[in-house]
Amino acid sequence: MKDSEILEGIRRGDERMLDYLYRKYYRMMTKIVLSKSGTEDEAKDVYQEALLVFWQKAVSGNLVLTSKISTYIYSICLNQWRKELDRKTRLSSEEVDGQEFQSHDAKERLKIVMDCISQLGDVCKKVLTYYYFDGLKMPDIADKMNFANTDTAKTKKYKCKKKLDSLIKSKYTTEDFFD
Repeated sequence: MKDSEILEGIRRGDERMLDYLYRKYYRMMTKIVLSKSGTEDEAKDVYQEALLVFWQKAVSGNLVLTSKISTYIYSICLNQWRKELDRKTRLSSEEVDGQEFQSHDAKERLKIVMDCISQLGDVCKKVLTYYYFDGLKMPDIADKMNFANTDTAKTKKYKCKKKLDSLIKSKYTTEDFFD
């Protein structure tokens, strides 16, 4: 079928022409995306979008073909895929920026907490560090600190945590932690 016949059929609203184009150029058009690190599904989506753009321009009468239909659709596919890659790159860099921001915030909060822990007595410093940073269980903390038993370690941790909370609240606002 000639390009002029296809274009005329589309202008009349003959959807068989769209089906014909879809089947005829599917491999060629999806190969663009596949060769540029895209998946089969992405290739299919790009090709369908390109055909829709082509169809809409042809039906509206705004399409002036200066090349073959295949060349025109090929250029639409290529542009669509470039836009998709740009979008993916933007999203990826935004995610990285967000992670860096969160990581920076976490480091700042940790610095505040560590500063306050260092102002507590030796016993509280050790108990809180063992529990929150070293991940030790209460029986292990009780052994390391020579407490009478695990309940003593729990009580000590509770009291030290209360001291830490009070110290942080006296020196910092909630905005320092939850901006």
